[in-house]
Amino acid sequence: MAKEIKFSLLYRDMWQSSGKYVPKVAQLKQIAPVIIDMGCFDRVETNGGAFEQVNLLFGENPNKAVREWTAPFNKVGIQTHMLERGLNALRMNPVPEDVRELMYKVKAKQGTNIARSFCGLNDHRNLKGSVIGAKKGGMISQVALSITYSPVHTVEYYMGVVDKVVEYGCDEICLKDMAGIGRPAFLGRLTAEIKKKYPHIVVQYHGHSGPGFSVASMLEVARAGADYIDVAMEPLSWGKIHPDVITIQAMLKDAGFKVKDINMDAYMEARRLTQTFIDDYLGYFIEPTNYQCSSLLVGCGLPGGMMGSMMADLKGFHGAINMSLRNQGKKEVTLNELAVMLFQEVEYVWPRLGYPPLVTPFSQYVKNTALMNLMHTLKGEPRWKTIDKDTMNMILGKTGKLPGELAPEIIQIVKEKGLEFYTGNPQDAFPNELPKFEQMMKDEGWDRGQDDEELFELAMHERQYRDYKSGIAKERFEKDLEAAKEKAGAPKIVVRPVVEMPKFDVEAVAAQHPNAMPVQVTAKGNMVWQYDVVAESTAPAIGDKVEEGKPICYVQTYYGLEEIKAPKTGKIVYVAVGQNDKVEKNQIVAFVE
Repeated sequence: MAKEIKFSLLYRDMWQSSGKYVPKVAQLKQIAPVIIDMGCFDRVETNGGAFEQVNLLFGENPNKAVREWTAPFNKVGIQTHMLERGLNALRMNPVPEDVRELMYKVKAKQGTNIARSFCGLNDHRNLKGSVIGAKKGGMISQVALSITYSPVHTVEYYMGVVDKVVEYGCDEICLKDMAGIGRPAFLGRLTAEIKKKYPHIVVQYHGHSGPGFSVASMLEVARAGADYIDVAMEPLSWGKIHPDVITIQAMLKDAGFKVKDINMDAYMEARRLTQTFIDDYLGYFIEPTNYQCSSLLVGCGLPGGMMGSMMADLKGFHGAINMSLRNQGKKEVTLNELAVMLFQEVEYVWPRLGYPPLVTPFSQYVKNTALMNLMHTLKGEPRWKTIDKDTMNMILGKTGKLPGELAPEIIQIVKEKGLEFYTGNPQDAFPNELPKFEQMMKDEGWDRGQDDEELFELAMHERQYRDYKSGIAKERFEKDLEAAKEKAGAPKIVVRPVVEMPKFDVEAVAAQHPNAMPVQVTAKGNMVWQYDVVAESTAPAIGDKVEEGKPICYVQTYYGLEEIKAPKTGKIVYVAVGQNDKVEKNQIVAFVE
């Protein structure tokens, strides 16, 4: 009898992998019955960290969104699954244990059936709380292995993680091939080994199209015993996203597997509705290059969604780098030459930082370190001169155990800075906080919500929840949309300076301040000039002293506040934007000398 392969639709991740926002709850309710009518899905990925934060940034209640989005699937027996980041749960930084435990209880009550939990370092200690919490909360526990390709990421390495999480009681394993660089034959061997040792464990494969391996990978894991395959659908499939269900269904059917038929009338309607959501407003926030596959991702191993951000990084630095090269009497470089140099630097940096799987947030750490190395070496300065706090915490082991060994030069840097390596359980460094948030709810006169869901939202995303409650979030999104529409219709965006110079010109500033370094934003959003998140926002003045690695401002992004840190110790000599101005990723907002 033919083995059946079941499909899960990544409707939430399709949007997150392509753009800034996801559909609003009214749109999700509109398309849910059509997805059901397609008849080919046994699972749908409905929510996760970015999904809930995006709803807050819309000015909508994420708890309402999750309940109404999951309800139609629950009614017909289609399972729903969420994605959470282990120690970081639904945000970018570590979460106390009691808040993590409440998350699973809330999500189960809201109609989410499966908790897909991953740790960016594959540290089983960070996953233990996820497995126990999900099971205790009444959810199916699915542990996701963060798949990458390196000398240390062997079948034996991953099976060591599997052994521990099965011991903790997980029900399923997902191969989370977030960059799509997992080699098909390797993934087949890993799947076969899991099924051989733990035949009762359900295996699901998740792979982005990225460099182009994922279709072959899907066939290999199916042949090796996988039970579920994650797929997407047009107009948001392929590129840096996921293969389309039509192609994968046809491939597996031809290979002799039992797969469900696709109601093509419903597929075309779902495709049409998705396009209307894009045309309505979401298309303004989609990066065009995310529709393209790229074999360049094979070598550097970075997630596909980061290709656009890397090119934006390089565009931001290009002028300053060439100015420096001219001052040194050296030949200038083209943007393409710079891109190849950055890919090569990522390949150099990654093993020396212990081969962290290149998934959020560790992909950002490796890329940012490589970029700063490139900046310094092109200026004739040594590598590793600039290592930000988050990357250093990863190096020190505060977020989990690195898969590989640190290079001797990195260990020497730690010693020179007088820092110590952390060997304890990462969760222990973040004490329980729920009582604090319970008191906040009382002080504000806010209802804790059905099944404590409002309490959970405050505890998980405090600042964004407060902005949602105050109405600031909705107002900000409407301005964001208006600005995006204006940008789409304008041939060129000119940065508006706020001090001294009539026009912001990076070369002019560099000439006036040859020893200055640019301060660049790391994500799109609204500028928040402030030195303390909890204090009143204060715009910096020219002459203000700053310290290398310390935050001097923040960007309010769709997933939270992004710190912008001083590239060197010195003083501010130029400020290019004002409070709450819209800023683009990698935009220069100030100079420090």
